[in-house]
Amino acid sequence: MRLIFAVILALCAGSAAHAQWPGRIEILPVQSRTLAGDEFLRANAPGKDVLLGGELRLPLGATGKVPAVILIHGSGGIGAGPDFWARAFNEAGIAAFILDSFSGRGIVSTVEDQEQLNSLAMTVDSYRALDVLAAHPRIRADRIAVMGFSKGAVPAIYSAMDRFRTAYGAASGARFAAHIGFYTPCNVEYDGDTKLAPVPIRLFHGISDDYVNIVPCRAYITRLKAAGVDVSLTEYPDSQHGFDSPVSPALLAVPKAQSTRNCLLKEAANGQVVDAATGQTFGVKTSPCVAIGAHVGHNADATGKARTAVLAFAREVLAR
Repeated sequence: MRLIFAVILALCAGSAAHAQWPGRIEILPVQSRTLAGDEFLRANAPGKDVLLGGELRLPLGATGKVPAVILIHGSGGIGAGPDFWARAFNEAGIAAFILDSFSGRGIVSTVEDQEQLNSLAMTVDSYRALDVLAAHPRIRADRIAVMGFSKGAVPAIYSAMDRFRTAYGAASGARFAAHIGFYTPCNVEYDGDTKLAPVPIRLFHGISDDYVNIVPCRAYITRLKAAGVDVSLTEYPDSQHGFDSPVSPALLAVPKAQSTRNCLLKEAANGQVVDAATGQTFGVKTSPCVAIGAHVGHNADATGKARTAVLAFAREVLAR
């Protein structure tokens, strides 16, 4: 019996040694606002106040102030992906703040109904989370990055826009030190979307993704580079949407998922988003370009490469 108990203790100790446990966890409130998409773009509506929350994980053994990354989940809410990345950042000596944009709004998932919360309007959440971390005594206010996944990649990337920072950014003047997007929807052209903060932006995307089309991101990257933005898009072959989620099988159908993979959109007058080809007002439930059904799937090789690339980037930008 003693031998069995000793073996169990040894296994637990071995697991803990490789788990990247945080040194401290704090649950922090984030006061934000809820806006419709057109309200956000017009920047003339008060919106509805909402109290959100997030989990701050400080790295084990860290002393003094540390850099941080805000993690913004996708349409399914907080899952294994943000947890995987929080552990990876903690291992690198970087704090992670997992922001929950859904629970405070009474949302469980937007996979089947994206109209519950506009992706771009979540940008307000990212700025308010930045305010919270910038005022935290353990966080370096000048070394806070934002990283998002799918729906959450929209605020993670477009929060770099000068226009949106002017309308909704931190009153303290704090801004993100870097922006990271995984399988980012890039298929809407917004006014001023190439006028960004002078900070690096990195996108990562699976080529096989049939949930969020990679092709518009290639076009957007081209426009950004022409404007002098420090940006790159890393593409992974044979990689589905959510390829970095460690608990997902290699291929899983999501039959009722709403997907705009066939849509090319642009901002028009008065905050309206329209089909770029027809000029018709876009609606998730009314536009013919919206597809129903997509796939997700884990790719271990792509995940390993992305982890190496993201951590190298984070160390370069944040840990200096």
